[in-house]
Amino acid sequence: MSDAPFCPAPDRNPHPPKIAPPPGATDCHAHVFEAARYGYQNERSYTPPDSTIQQLRATHKALGIERLVVVAASVHGTNNNPVLDAIATEPKNLRGIATVGGNITDKELTKLRDGGIRGIRVNLVDKGGNPFGSLDGLSGIAERIKDLGFHIELLVHVESFPDLRSLAKSICVPLSVGHIGYTKVASGGLNHPGYQEFLSLLRDGYFWVKLTGPSRLSAHESFPYPDVVDMAKAVVEAAPDRIIWGTDWPHVMQYKPMPNDGDLLDALTEWVPDAAQRKRILVDNPAKLYGF
Repeated sequence: MSDAPFCPAPDRNPHPPKIAPPPGATDCHAHVFEAARYGYQNERSYTPPDSTIQQLRATHKALGIERLVVVAASVHGTNNNPVLDAIATEPKNLRGIATVGGNITDKELTKLRDGGIRGIRVNLVDKGGNPFGSLDGLSGIAERIKDLGFHIELLVHVESFPDLRSLAKSICVPLSVGHIGYTKVASGGLNHPGYQEFLSLLRDGYFWVKLTGPSRLSAHESFPYPDVVDMAKAVVEAAPDRIIWGTDWPHVMQYKPMPNDGDLLDALTEWVPDAAQRKRILVDNPAKLYGF
């Protein structure tokens, strides 16, 4: 498809991190793809390379990562089989985030929970694959998933939603946000008034934040991404008990030089020099949010 370009493959040779992560360390954001097995919907923003759960876990072995949260990708629409099948390979150490429509039944939601799903994803950045056209319809689905222990994961540019505080107050389940809020440095980054409001919301007890995708935010072509450091440190300072980390493997829709996942784990050491806080981010906080 002309409007769904092929994505380059990830770096298949991740180097070990300079400082080994603690036992129970968790990659809270990665995707899996197998075109022949699952197919992709026509209305999609990209065409990913095959990136299997076995390849992902080999990457984790090199990094010293024990646990994983597989996140539903927009190319699969509301087909959550790629996530559920991945979890089934290692149910003790894997959890997942699903994509659902408003018409999903309670029985189907329970089946997702029993399969290791711990939240639903609302992607308002990439076209296709997401049944929610805006944030307005989230209150109803939140009421239905709260007793399952689910949360809602948002992929949004936080600076673009001036009503984020109203949303946070109106949703009855935890909310997480990917890519450090997804405010790009070129859009103002840390200094954008909308991002400053997001930090205020974090300090007030709203939102979890994923330390993921620095290459998506940075104005630099390749690692390291020095212009993202202050943003990462700011969210950790604002909400140390609600920060988690992930590789974003296999880094789809990225046409800069591919980051090495060992570099990304090393970046966390720079962002969070304190070992106890890194353990909180890599082990304790994910255990609380995903039920490990």
